[in-house]
Amino acid sequence: MADSVLESILEFFTVLFKVFYFWGEAIVKFFLPRSWLRKDVKGQKVLVTGAGSGLGKMMATRFKDLGCDLVLWDINGEAVQKLAKEFQAEVACKAYTVDLSNREQVYQTADKVKEEFGTIDILVNNAGIVTGRKFLDCPDKLVEKTMEVNANAHFWTVKAFLPAMLARNSGHLVSIASSAGLFGVTGLADYCASKYAAVGFDESLRFELATMGKTGVHTTVICPYFINTGMFDGVNTKFPALLPILDPEDTVNKFMDAILCNQAMIILPRLLYFAYAARGMLPLKVSEVLMTYVGASSSMDTFVGRSKSK
Repeated sequence: MADSVLESILEFFTVLFKVFYFWGEAIVKFFLPRSWLRKDVKGQKVLVTGAGSGLGKMMATRFKDLGCDLVLWDINGEAVQKLAKEFQAEVACKAYTVDLSNREQVYQTADKVKEEFGTIDILVNNAGIVTGRKFLDCPDKLVEKTMEVNANAHFWTVKAFLPAMLARNSGHLVSIASSAGLFGVTGLADYCASKYAAVGFDESLRFELATMGKTGVHTTVICPYFINTGMFDGVNTKFPALLPILDPEDTVNKFMDAILCNQAMIILPRLLYFAYAARGMLPLKVSEVLMTYVGASSSMDTFVGRSKSK
């Protein structure tokens, strides 16, 4: 009995020490220059999904500039083949046409990558789609497609490439989610569900990796507000000074900083950190009133989406 009590006391103080230690570590890292924390990824192999346009193309370009070898996936084969040819003058790069809503195609293409390109060091699950319709106006097929691309595809790509990372205890899994994976938004029911899934998957996976003692395999989940890439053309923001439509270049720079610093989660803009923390302490009705006030109930009313020319 005495031994059991002593073990409980020791466990409590060990946990208390770790809490204060890691809290202090986080505070120190917050004030340190980011350049001190960035890891060197030169020569590493990076796979980016949805690399044919938008954020995926921009992130692939950033990794290329850092000296990484690239694997580019996109359903638009012409776009990624063109990008790969541009990159091949500087780094090793290979493009694959992949429909991420097709599980078997994901696995088959992953096998080709491992055979032709080798193991992947950094996996960036970036590809995403949005319907922008009220839930009852959205056809079942589009709801399914949203979940398949924005959430299920993360399962299949991680299953394909994580085992090799675990074997060498080295790697990085990146999930491009959304602030819509933290807050429900009117007119984005299927999209929010898919992004909540991506956020939850990342968190659960991070805990699994910690339990396994795989400290060399990192995860980063990225949750930005609307970004001016064309995907959300037409959306409005009620308070642009506080919640602006994000600039793609600046936003991708912050994405890259988070990845290179092994940051577990980044929310943009910073104001949303406070909103995310506060929502757990506020009554539901208060949250609803505030969400309506900041425009979450009307931001999608003028949604147009990406035109075919973009």
